[in-house]
Amino acid sequence: METTNPTKVTVQAVIQAPVDKVWRLWSEPEHITKWNQASEDWHAPRSENDLRVGGKFTTRMEAKDGSMGFDFGGIYDEVRLHETIAYTMGDGRKVHITFVDQGNATTVIETFDAEKTHPVEFQQAGWQAIMNNFKQYAEQAE
Repeated sequence: METTNPTKVTVQAVIQAPVDKVWRLWSEPEHITKWNQASEDWHAPRSENDLRVGGKFTTRMEAKDGSMGFDFGGIYDEVRLHETIAYTMGDGRKVHITFVDQGNATTVIETFDAEKTHPVEFQQAGWQAIMNNFKQYAEQAE
């Protein structure tokens, strides 16, 4: 049986905030619901996050008009405070997130396995839009 390695896609942003704040806003459910959407017509009405190796997370992502939605989730494979989060999504694809502490700024680098349904460019644009939302939220949050 022939297996192909999934295409790895990377998105990133430099957040003008220290790593402890960036980590907290990235991982706490009450914050995840405020930034985790790719466009203005979508939202994340609820999120659960058990941020530890073997812990599970789920974020409900829905169109604001109720026309469609899905649960985005997975199980954590690696968690190193203020450094790394890695998880496996429900469909087996992998995601690896690195937090690079730069004092008053933090670079967040997220690499994910692309799925085969949509063009890679479309997926990268969607994940980058979510990253950009996170950057905007994190830089404005207290």
